Amino acid sequence: MSNTVLTVSEDTLLKMKAHYQSSLQSKVPQGGVFMAKPSGCTITAYKSGKVMFQGSNCDAEVSKWQGKSASQTTKKVNPTNTKSTLPKNFSSLAVIGSDEVGTGDYFGPMTVVASFVEPSQFELLKELGVKDSKELTDEAICSIAKKIVHVVTYSLLVLHNEKYNAMQEKGYNMNKLKALLHNQAIRNTISKLEDKKYDAILIDQFTPPNLYYGYLKGTKEVIRDKVQFATKAEGLHLSVAVSSILARYAFLQQMDQLSEKAGMTLPKGAGAKVDQAAAKLIKSKGFEALRSLTKLHFANTEKALKIAKK
Repeated sequence: MSNTVLTVSEDTLLKMKAHYQSSLQSKVPQGGVFMAKPSGCTITAYKSGKVMFQGSNCDAEVSKWQGKSASQTTKKVNPTNTKSTLPKNFSSLAVIGSDEVGTGDYFGPMTVVASFVEPSQFELLKELGVKDSKELTDEAICSIAKKIVHVVTYSLLVLHNEKYNAMQEKGYNMNKLKALLHNQAIRNTISKLEDKKYDAILIDQFTPPNLYYGYLKGTKEVIRDKVQFATKAEGLHLSVAVSSILARYAFLQQMDQLSEKAGMTLPKGAGAKVDQAAAKLIKSKGFEALRSLTKLHFANTEKALKIAKK
């Protein structure tokens, strides 16, 4: 289970409480400001400004607040395999980096991208605006992505909602789906490199390595050679930043298409606005419409059904 602690300002603490209004819990620990339980994550905020994120989906929630008045970030993934093994010169190597988007969003698919970036491309990519995607607006991400798709070798995988829901119903949890997609995207990218050599593969860590490979048990071809795992990987190599931008761009494109299909603008995330939008869809198109638009196992489904019955 992932466990992350952020230290934020009082203003950010209030914004967080408002953001998680729909999933606030009645019980709050001593010294606490609030406790919330969005899908796959338990969030406990304290008067000291420390906010603890726990659960399989905590990385997606943490990413919403990192860099927003967060003065300190402490991340613990699991006592097993957490020590970084990246060499000091890692940022200057030729690397295949992999990242995913959409795991914390009720509407829209999961998108995973693996990109190959070599040293000769660093300056150009930086000039085109590539950096940690959490520091970029969606508008900036779209603009940058349109430029870099012609620069790097990459593979994009989109797990559409119908298939996502079908796999969830078969017992595939979020992390298993991520592992399968990352492994496939990396395989695809390697197959496109031809005679180009890479020094390493870096996966933005969402689960300990032993569990990652456990999720891939039975997969025909598992990539293990040169694979490294690290949290906050966007800041460790440009390839992961590129992958994050391309994955976000693909997610935004998919959201536009789904919004057109739904006949309304679908909100991102998993907050109260999402519940209201889902309830509106249930009333206008029926419950089954959610299957192709949402991740049905999220708590938003039950909340939307209650709102729709009012």
